[in-house]
Amino acid sequence: MTYLLAGGGTAGHVNPLLATADKLRELHAADAMGATDAGAGAAEIVVLGTAEGLEARLVPQRGYELVTIPKLPFPRRPNGAALRFPGRWWAAVRQIEKLIADRGIDVVVGFGGYAAAPAYLAARRTKTPLVLHEANAKPGLASRLGSRLTESVGVAFRGTPLPHARFVGMPLRPEIERLDRAAARFGARQRFGLDDRPALLVTGGSLGARRINRTMLDSAQRVLDAGYQVLHIQGGAHEFDDPGLPGYHLIDYVDDMDQALSACDVVVSRAGAATVSELTALGMPAVYVPYPVGNGEQRFNAADVVSSGGGILVEDREFTPDWVEAQLLPLLKDEGRLAEMAAAAASVGVRDGAERLVALIDAAADGAA
Repeated sequence: MTYLLAGGGTAGHVNPLLATADKLRELHAADAMGATDAGAGAAEIVVLGTAEGLEARLVPQRGYELVTIPKLPFPRRPNGAALRFPGRWWAAVRQIEKLIADRGIDVVVGFGGYAAAPAYLAARRTKTPLVLHEANAKPGLASRLGSRLTESVGVAFRGTPLPHARFVGMPLRPEIERLDRAAARFGARQRFGLDDRPALLVTGGSLGARRINRTMLDSAQRVLDAGYQVLHIQGGAHEFDDPGLPGYHLIDYVDDMDQALSACDVVVSRAGAATVSELTALGMPAVYVPYPVGNGEQRFNAADVVSSGGGILVEDREFTPDWVEAQLLPLLKDEGRLAEMAAAAASVGVRDGAERLVALIDAAADGAA
């Protein structure tokens, strides 16, 4: 089997793609070991992206072949770029059609991003099975278009409004998928210099979230007085200085996020699709502060876990020290409610999203065989 995985641009597209590639390689390697025919069960994976996206660095690092096409944003206004767009678009589609033919692609799998939409059309024109995965509860343009070309549509969140949507969950990184937080807890706490007190994790993502950072730093002493220590990942902007309070650990970035999650008990974070999926898969109670700019997808990402009782949603503008005093501190002191939230979060999360998506991919390929 030869798979073409299309997508990229941001971590939200690239990470599910790589998790799925890893699972395809893992499952097909296991099949190959049990096969009697030489080469049976082997999987060849080709990734389609752009030279400008995050995939240009991460895909080769993970050991996968990357084929690039030009970055083709849909024109938003009538100008020279809009006039050139149709010709460039069809050139990209023809390039992908040739790739499908030359490499004997058995199935195309799209994850959104600039490389995805032309791959969807190329799959349709070459009659190659097509599978989509949409990571956000509010789908992007590429998925809205592509979902009309196939019945094999996997979504990370229940209720995602796409034709033929089937809930599979989020393909997770192996270190999250297999994480035993209890077993990793002691070493993880040593890693960050934490003691035996309950720990609050604060994170706004790789670039940080100014509102979350400012509010939590302004509330630092009150959180410590509530009996918690804090692991605060402020992001790469390096905007804020360490408050110098014993038990408050301000750091810029963490590569091994699984260790941070193992070390902590409660989370304050944005509501990106990967973040929500990882926290629910691990059954972690959380306060979600959705990013206030854009099309509002983060609010939708958190809807399932919030309605289940596994998370609390607060608007960015309302996440102030007063809110922390009135809402967060009482929550941190209520062990019974935190335990209920943890169970509720786990009830909506899944750890096997990658395996579920692979099953959808292979079913699509088998149906065309």
